[in-house]
Amino acid sequence: MITTLAAGVAIAEGVAEATGLRADLKWPNDLFVARRKLAGVLAEGVGDVVVLGYGINVGRAAYPPELSARVTSLESELGRPVDRPRVFAESLAALAARYDDLLAGRFDAILDAWRARAPACQGARVSWTTPAGSQTGITAGIDGHGALLVRATAGIERIVAGEVTWL
Repeated sequence: MITTLAAGVAIAEGVAEATGLRADLKWPNDLFVARRKLAGVLAEGVGDVVVLGYGINVGRAAYPPELSARVTSLESELGRPVDRPRVFAESLAALAARYDDLLAGRFDAILDAWRARAPACQGARVSWTTPAGSQTGITAGIDGHGALLVRATAGIERIVAGEVTWL
């Protein structure tokens, strides 16, 4: 879980360094600007290895109508062309720096950086699906392992995987 959070922080840092645009993070792996998705990170564990992929919407695009209100791009937000090689290079540099944090056990630095970019991790209404059905609650932060904490009827729920919808 920390690996996914570290990658999200790194991509946000790389985008900010390359373009000056600050993106917020949504647990665990999406970058948002003005409540619209800008980028996403996927991390998949394979044995002792984590395979990481990410995508950043860079250019203006004609999104399908059902997505146009929910997604954005760097060029749409900035109103100008973006230096794509610089976005790529800064993203890789930030990923390398956050990887160093992981190797050195600096998990608090990663979690603090993630929290600073994730305003919706505190006090936002969310829903998620469990084997028992749909649940709703109010976000209450993340724990030291990166799990999303949600205040629900039965108490604090710890969500470690799955789709969480912000309401």
